[in-house]
Amino acid sequence: MPHPLQTRRQFLQAAAAIGGVAATHSLISVTQAGAQSPAKVVMQLGWLASNGILGEVVAQKKGFYAEEGVELQITPGGPNVDGVGGVASGQSTLGQTSSSPSVMLARSAGIPIKAFAAGYQKHPFTYFSLKSAAIREPKDMIGKTIATQPTAYILARALLAKNGIAEDQVTLVNMGSDMNQLITGQAQAVTGWLTNTNALKVLGDDRVDMMLWDTGIQLYANVYFATDKTINETPKVLESFVRGTARGWGYAKEHPEEAVAMLVEAYPNLDKASELEAVKPVLEFSFGETTKEHGWGAMNRDNWTAQVETYASLGQFKETVPTVDDVMTLAILDATADIRKKVG
Repeated sequence: MPHPLQTRRQFLQAAAAIGGVAATHSLISVTQAGAQSPAKVVMQLGWLASNGILGEVVAQKKGFYAEEGVELQITPGGPNVDGVGGVASGQSTLGQTSSSPSVMLARSAGIPIKAFAAGYQKHPFTYFSLKSAAIREPKDMIGKTIATQPTAYILARALLAKNGIAEDQVTLVNMGSDMNQLITGQAQAVTGWLTNTNALKVLGDDRVDMMLWDTGIQLYANVYFATDKTINETPKVLESFVRGTARGWGYAKEHPEEAVAMLVEAYPNLDKASELEAVKPVLEFSFGETTKEHGWGAMNRDNWTAQVETYASLGQFKETVPTVDDVMTLAILDATADIRKKVG
């Protein structure tokens, strides 16, 4: 398996893919306008636009950002866009990464960023198997071959360690770009995101899911982050963005078909039928029992502590082991609790 990241450059190249299949990875540039003008926010996507920005698109279309004093521009990116580096260098002011470990690893590498909200309350990363050799819980992995993305080997190691399974009891191999290894029997499980409904169609009703979250490795996805400087010096801009975004996701939750129509109108390359299938799991990961109590975007301090401890125990921090206060803050969430709880 790949050795843990040891340099900032290595981190920046790989962090976006932590968790196997990258979700929308974005960064947001903010320019504070005059007292009577909205804050100009440029949201630069690290990848092509997808349903990971459903709430942002809705907030734009419905005027929620304008009402919160934010002027948002979304710019699609590609595989060569360095999201974390853009935020850290000051080119961009805040960002969204597909998986929470990216923030922890960046912090360990000396990059002064921390998370301030989580778009998905549970990480969609899942082990997919077939009923003929079903993997429903970690012990079912013993003696099996698991195909996963190279950047997700650490997730498999964490899963095994958490559940008391020796690494030599499971065979890990690199996964290709599709589900072929599972279908042909080369592997008894493959990995990906539950929100990627198009890729999962080929498995049909024979599919068995084991979410990473349910195995005890509870990561966040679509995590919003900013530098310490931004959080400390311009928190009002972040708060306005979070309020507008929360309202957008809340509207999408109540009007999913309309939200999908807005998304496809904004990005015609997306397939409407596929997005209508995907919107249900997307919203289920965005809302749940946690958001009912704490609102959209909520994070849990204990969860972050557990993540740091797990990665530290597996030797993933080759430089400084970050503290929970290094990698996350609840200040922006606390300041926006009013609107976030209304849509949660």
